[in-house]
Amino acid sequence: MKAAPLLQTNGGTHDHNAAAKVKMFFKKQNEYLLKVQGLLCRKTGRSMLDVFARSLTILCMAIAIVLSSISVCDGYWLFADKKVFGLWHFCTLQLDHKAECTTDISVAEVNGLYTGLVFIRITTTLAVVLAIFGLEMLITSQLCQDPYARRKWAFGSGLTLLSFSVTSLGMLTFVILLRDFITFTGFTLSFWCEFIATFLFFLSSITGLQIYSMMPSVEDSLASV
Repeated sequence: MKAAPLLQTNGGTHDHNAAAKVKMFFKKQNEYLLKVQGLLCRKTGRSMLDVFARSLTILCMAIAIVLSSISVCDGYWLFADKKVFGLWHFCTLQLDHKAECTTDISVAEVNGLYTGLVFIRITTTLAVVLAIFGLEMLITSQLCQDPYARRKWAFGSGLTLLSFSVTSLGMLTFVILLRDFITFTGFTLSFWCEFIATFLFFLSSITGLQIYSMMPSVEDSLASV
């Protein structure tokens, strides 16, 4: 008569132990996931040199974007023989020192200038857009060290290098088209702004790729958990 309650008691104890083990298992899993999340999304301790290099890279990118934007919007890159060659306008200086500007580039009487300037406008504008997206990737990669932070930094550096290539192509095309009018003192401040921006694009991309090569991968971070 007492066997049934005894079996019932043993069964209840067994179920209770199994439920406790399951609860303990999920508790450990949650603790592990929280530990991994905390590891992957935290501001890791970095050396002052690393922080300085990353900050300087982002700052150079921002300065380059501003300089390139000003240069493209202004557009007047070369002054020669009382003529001003720009990306958007062509101007001639009169005897009274007043400039007459027109959007009809054919007035300059330079073979291939109109087609070349259209190409330069596209490349320089595209370079600014690529640089803006690259800067965004660099900044967002530093907000949280998640599994995609390293990829974001690499993608941003790659866009910056592409921006340098496109800008260099545009400037080289401008110099080749107007090689007969070029003098060292004939380049305007807008042209030199674009030149400095191109150099900063190159410097930021090379520095960013070098930093990327030294960044620990996600697998290395998980291995320490």
